[in-house]
Amino acid sequence: MRKLRWGVMSTAQIGINTVIPALRGCSNAEVVAIASRELGKARAAANKLRIARGYGSYEELLADPEIEAIYNPLPNHLHVPWSIRALEAGKHVLCEKPIAMNAGEATNLLEAARRYPALKVMEAFMYRFHPQWTTIAGLVGRGGIGKIKTVHSIFTYHNVNSDDVRNIAEMGGGGMLDIGCYCISASRLLFGAEPRRVFGIVEFDPKFRTDRMASGILDFGEGTATFTCGTQLAPDQHLDVFGNEGRVEIEKPFTPSSSRPPRLRLQRDGERQDLKTVKRNQYTVMAERFSQAALDGTPAPTPLEDALANMRVIDAVFTSGESGRWVEL
Repeated sequence: MRKLRWGVMSTAQIGINTVIPALRGCSNAEVVAIASRELGKARAAANKLRIARGYGSYEELLADPEIEAIYNPLPNHLHVPWSIRALEAGKHVLCEKPIAMNAGEATNLLEAARRYPALKVMEAFMYRFHPQWTTIAGLVGRGGIGKIKTVHSIFTYHNVNSDDVRNIAEMGGGGMLDIGCYCISASRLLFGAEPRRVFGIVEFDPKFRTDRMASGILDFGEGTATFTCGTQLAPDQHLDVFGNEGRVEIEKPFTPSSSRPPRLRLQRDGERQDLKTVKRNQYTVMAERFSQAALDGTPAPTPLEDALANMRVIDAVFTSGESGRWVEL
């Protein structure tokens, strides 16, 4: 089987510790180069991870004719600029979430991607590729809990490190872009629709100027989704889906354990049961499916339009938080 040749843009920890090992688990992908703005870091990472080439600039990485696809885990404010440059260099792009700083930036990336229809661009929402979400989608799709009426999700952690990019406003830090985006994405996925209007309450850290807690209500017309995300709260993640005939509880919806199968609980007709699913590296599944789409010339597993739609909801939460009013979409 031919393997898609990947280059990794930066020595960010998510790439080093998570995505590169996941790519190595793919039958149709191989990492051939890594780049940093510091040559020493790139070479050290290449030696540690047994990658053939380490480059001292992103430009060198993009100029490598052997590389066919780029993984972009740069800070949020660099997602769109460098993803566009990768497209211009003739590379497929898997870009970390969120795809952009706002919907305007996401629109610019979508317009650029349409100029290169042979190239694939996708937002790396890895959670969607875990088998537990296949199980949930099947259950919901066949009416296993009746008609979905409301979804509630929580995603929090505690981080007050001023040097962390997640706490630097200019680099796209804050909870909404880092983890609230998951809650919104999952809600849209479960309803299979876009919200009609959004209400948000957002609290900002006075020192970092990043959003440290946000809660939102998404009105889908026939149901609602509510969520809270926070960067200075006790760590947790949880998601509940309520239908008019049952309920599903997802213990770790976004980063399930790799050491044991996820826990999904169905409650219906007064009974509770555990739903069977399997453990799997969701990053490997995502990378394998993206690589196959690039090799076959088929559509990316998740269209870029979905990433833009998610950014529009995130923007609406911030706008509502400022105005104290519902925002129509």
